[in-house]
Amino acid sequence: MQNPQVLFGIDHFLQQVDNFKNLHFALVTNNAATTSERILTRIALIKRGVKLKKLFSPEHGLAAQTEDGAYQSNIIDPITGLPVISLYGDHLAPSKKDIEDVDTVLFDIPDVGCRFYTYLWTMTYVMEACAEFNKSLIILDRPNPVSGDLNQAEGPMLDEAHCSSFIGRWSIPIRHSCTMGELALYFAANQIQNPDLKIIKVHNWKRDQSSKESGWFFTPPSPAIHDEMTALFYPGTGLFEGINVNEGRGTGFPFKIFGAPWINASQIHEAFRGLQLPGVSSQPYTYKPSSGLYADEYCYGLQLIVNDASVFRPVQTGLQLIHLIASLYPEDCDERIYKTRANPTGEKHLDKLTGIYHSFEKIKKGNISDPGQVSSAWKEIIQPHLLY
Repeated sequence: MQNPQVLFGIDHFLQQVDNFKNLHFALVTNNAATTSERILTRIALIKRGVKLKKLFSPEHGLAAQTEDGAYQSNIIDPITGLPVISLYGDHLAPSKKDIEDVDTVLFDIPDVGCRFYTYLWTMTYVMEACAEFNKSLIILDRPNPVSGDLNQAEGPMLDEAHCSSFIGRWSIPIRHSCTMGELALYFAANQIQNPDLKIIKVHNWKRDQSSKESGWFFTPPSPAIHDEMTALFYPGTGLFEGINVNEGRGTGFPFKIFGAPWINASQIHEAFRGLQLPGVSSQPYTYKPSSGLYADEYCYGLQLIVNDASVFRPVQTGLQLIHLIASLYPEDCDERIYKTRANPTGEKHLDKLTGIYHSFEKIKKGNISDPGQVSSAWKEIIQPHLLY
């Protein structure tokens, strides 16, 4: 028997629009946000008569195509003609002037289930602005594309005192296994004073299902996250942004491959096989990235293959790989300066990604968190705020 179609928050909001016909809205969105019928959220809203005054866009811009970390300017949306205020440009949060002429802010942006993916933190800045300036906020929820199975949540938790940044403001695991709506409820209860918050839920989604398993289509939310499998790798191999290893950017397989000119592919393949990590295998890989770290240089490393997503632990795999690379190549492996709009100096990027203070030294020594302990603790913390 075929599963019923997964309906997103936007689909259910469109069924309720008559209740909001006298309100003026702003919408935080990008081109990855569509209805279940693949109509852009902003187009669907306008067609139903919703009074949209303006749009806000996150990192990667309204088109969701600009490279990682690049400054985003305010623009005019070429599709609707609406003004688009960047929340990854001169400021990260809407100002009072930005939202003074609207009644309610809508938020509809797909996530990938990873703490250091910035759309989540854009949501928190929008939540704070709405609370401060007495505007209501409606989160149009979406499934977690790599599943919401809390047994698959992985740490480490974020050290807020030393590692808080725009790729991790508050303490949650790297792989959080939640929806944006659930995290919004958690932050509303613990971080943000008295927000006027409403979550429009997803329907027909079971939280242990990935996008592939539940039958809804995966729209790339940013240039390097091409598909669901890339999103699954990202919480682990995304950590390579913090060391001087190419994470597959500049190729057709970002986060599925990694390498550097000074790595011996056969050597690291044998060493990785020896770890016997669950659900993942590798093969030696040679490539020349067209952009990013080591652009136009030959890199030697691994292609990773997920054999069983139910037991694969991407964060554990990424941390173990950094430990392995640092152990095999101690003279070559080092932390990377990774400059972005939100971290102009690019310093301590690995700390910000992992949430661990002085993380490189700790990972080199093998001080790597137990994913089972983190998922158990996180399940208890997040339980009151779960929607599915």
